[in-house]
Amino acid sequence: MTWALSLLLNNRDALNKVKQELDIHVGKDRLLVTESDTKNLVYLQSVIKETPRLYPAAPLAVIHEAIEDCLVHGYDISTGTWLILNLQKIQRDSQIWEDPLKFQPERFMTTHKDIDVKGHNFELIPFSSGRRMCPGVSFALKILELTLANVLHWFEIETLSNEIVDMREGPGLTSPKATPLEVQISPRLPTLVYQSCD
Repeated sequence: MTWALSLLLNNRDALNKVKQELDIHVGKDRLLVTESDTKNLVYLQSVIKETPRLYPAAPLAVIHEAIEDCLVHGYDISTGTWLILNLQKIQRDSQIWEDPLKFQPERFMTTHKDIDVKGHNFELIPFSSGRRMCPGVSFALKILELTLANVLHWFEIETLSNEIVDMREGPGLTSPKATPLEVQISPRLPTLVYQSCD
């Protein structure tokens, strides 16, 4: 959520596209974005795919052990060898992704529209894949989608003094931001919509 908001605040065109999509498919006359609305929020879904491509929750996958001798991309792997995938390197590979360091949600609506983050496409595996895949991936994606959609629907979000968000990563097994995200929020919807939820 933090990385997605940070990327959107540094890419105002993308943020405006998400807000336009919310206005079209949800409208400004109701407060909650529901699960049934999310199937129409195609651009938001692309933002959610692009975020873990650039900033996976953990830069390295869970350790895998070869249970038999095998050949992986021209390399002989012996039984018992531990393999640790560098997800961040794979997902920022310039041989797979055009402008790999650039935030471009549109790529998941065009050239990479059939790629998902659920471990089926090995160029994008922020939650790993196979039996060692994160068991909470479906829940996490649904919660992120609903939470991000509602926050962006309810509020105008700005950085302090309209500054650029620092995108440096901190050290750790996960991928924390080096500096906390600080924002100012204000209501985005008409006052009556907020009052109707009392």
